[in-house]
Amino acid sequence: MKESAPAIEMRGISKSFGSAYANKDIDLTVLPGEIHALLGENGAGKSTLMNMLSGIYRPDSGSIFVNGEAVRFASPKDSIKRGIGMIHQHFKLVDVMTARDNIILGGNSGFFLNNKALNRRISELSDRYGLDVKPDKKVYEMSVGEKQTLEILKVLYRGANILIMDEPTAVLTPQEIEKLFAIIRNMKAQGCAVVIITHKLGEVMEISDRITVLRRGEAIATVETAQVEIPTLIEMMVGRRVDLSIKRESFHGAGPDALSGEQGLLCVDGVTVYDKDKKAALDGVSFTLRTHEILGVAGVAGSGQKELCETIAGLQAAEKGRIFFEGQNILGKSPRDIIRLGIRMGFIPEDRLGMGLVGSMDIVHNMILKEYQNQRGFVLRRGPSAEKAQQIVDRLDILTPSVHTPVSRLSGGNIQKVLLGREIDSDPKVLITAYPVRGLDIGASFRIYDLLNEQKARGVGVIFIGEDLDVLIELCDRILVLSGGRITGALDAARTTKEEIGFLMTGGAA
Repeated sequence: MKESAPAIEMRGISKSFGSAYANKDIDLTVLPGEIHALLGENGAGKSTLMNMLSGIYRPDSGSIFVNGEAVRFASPKDSIKRGIGMIHQHFKLVDVMTARDNIILGGNSGFFLNNKALNRRISELSDRYGLDVKPDKKVYEMSVGEKQTLEILKVLYRGANILIMDEPTAVLTPQEIEKLFAIIRNMKAQGCAVVIITHKLGEVMEISDRITVLRRGEAIATVETAQVEIPTLIEMMVGRRVDLSIKRESFHGAGPDALSGEQGLLCVDGVTVYDKDKKAALDGVSFTLRTHEILGVAGVAGSGQKELCETIAGLQAAEKGRIFFEGQNILGKSPRDIIRLGIRMGFIPEDRLGMGLVGSMDIVHNMILKEYQNQRGFVLRRGPSAEKAQQIVDRLDILTPSVHTPVSRLSGGNIQKVLLGREIDSDPKVLITAYPVRGLDIGASFRIYDLLNEQKARGVGVIFIGEDLDVLIELCDRILVLSGGRITGALDAARTTKEEIGFLMTGGAA
């Protein structure tokens, strides 16, 4: 192998699925000791390109070179043998096993293992790359950051010196992101090549050396990070200039409850919810949501966000507490009971096609699901729902062949617009949104922010559960921080920092 040979070189790579091109004649070069970011909107072809590099897909045409040698991957095992390791956004770990067991799982360790030798090898890798992994610790006892570190160690143990990381910071706190970046820089110093797929442009500017931008399956450009600015990157990604400002208008004083901590639109008082193991998923949670307000909720994954949403919406039973909607206690009532009381509440769950919409149904019938209980008689009238569906498609610029197309065939951003449009159409007074822009590209994300601000201006109280702390600070009026089911802080978004939120997310007290 020549010292000057690129770690990865992909030439003229094309891949299609049916008549649709996912990648078209793409060139990509990644050098040893380089951190290379891969940017693009949803559907730009980033994941498909990396799946070919990791052996999951085979290219229809083009060539792949690793360390100067032409390769053909028939499976992920072939890619691993060539020193390529893929770290997915959703961790591939077995919770009940130790770190050591997860590291050797799926490897070629044979039947007899020497734990001392294995621990020594883990320790060597940990020292070399600045990793902190306890071999005997069970995965279910680890923080999200520890799981991320374990995933990195797992591929390094298998001999990887080329790493592909898919949205590596999606669920990490600012402190965990700093640790991860330190690890990545250590890997770079050791000569590893690192490819990062991410939507977070600020992090791309901080950590990467070069950036390749994809748009609609084609490579637009590869640029030096130090010589480009974020607005230029966005223009390359979407093909036009995008206003990156998130508006946050203050409506304090707009109504009698706008400044009151006692009287609010929605008051959650001492709510405790147990999980299936009889542990407190929510522990004495109390807060007030006001009109004309976007209330953010921050926390590491599994801190009680899901239980909070579902308890307010009537989908989860609570052990104790009260939830007042305009003075009426709705705790313990089912979603149908809440609707019958005339309470207008919109809920956009994290699972869009599991809880939010029925993927096999078209937009019209998903509209009917929301309002059929309000129709009189035994025969459903599809006409009004079809008209509303078309209005939502037109107003939100939803890309779909027609309102009769199954929603499962739409992109993630368009599915989210259908769900948000349907809930807004119900004219809610409270709108609960769980990770409404997760996995969406920049254009779709900013359209969602605009829609939420429009609801806020109308006097709706919005609960916004998010994972991007920059967005929470810019979009929300106040931010509640959850840790282990408890509220560890209630912050004025205009006066807080990511570091303060991150500290509270790890259990620190305000």
